[in-house]
Amino acid sequence: MLRRDLMRLYDHEIINLIKERWSPRAISSDPVDKKDIVAVLEAARFAPSCFNEQPWRFIVANDEKSLKKMRNLLATSNQVWANSAPVLILVLAFNKFAYNGKDNFWAKFDTGTSWGFMSLEAVNRGLVTHAMGGFNRKEAAAVYSLDENTEPIAIVALGKYGNAQDLPEELREREYPSERNSQEKFVVWDTE
Repeated sequence: MLRRDLMRLYDHEIINLIKERWSPRAISSDPVDKKDIVAVLEAARFAPSCFNEQPWRFIVANDEKSLKKMRNLLATSNQVWANSAPVLILVLAFNKFAYNGKDNFWAKFDTGTSWGFMSLEAVNRGLVTHAMGGFNRKEAAAVYSLDENTEPIAIVALGKYGNAQDLPEELREREYPSERNSQEKFVVWDTE
């Protein structure tokens, strides 16, 4: 795998798993061992959450029938490259607290944290991930019979890094880690 950490500039030292994580579109169709899929999901299990609610839910597609069903939910622009992924994971957030039935304002925040843990464990195992917001949420809710409190958030492609030459030219040209804003753009220090 490429040393993607050499392709970005870091203002401060951070752990290598974060440096190596990015969202490629060139994903090999080679199967992913179930033990690796389970480990990626195990990482999500240990994400922090408000009141330890753990509002994340995942639907995993890794056989032809389940993959076809999930691929059909993707926007055409994502199908172009994600159809080769051997694993797709529908990420869901349960928006009610189990202990009192009230709205869980933090459900999406916590679910996003669990996805972050998943992506780092994937890197740890020599795999790549790419989360997609481009999919039909209403159709996903219908296809998987989701209740009104379970919200589709993203679909994640998981696999081994593939060959960028297999991508359409316009995607091949963008097959590198994206730039990041400097902290000056998103951090405000509240000092007196």
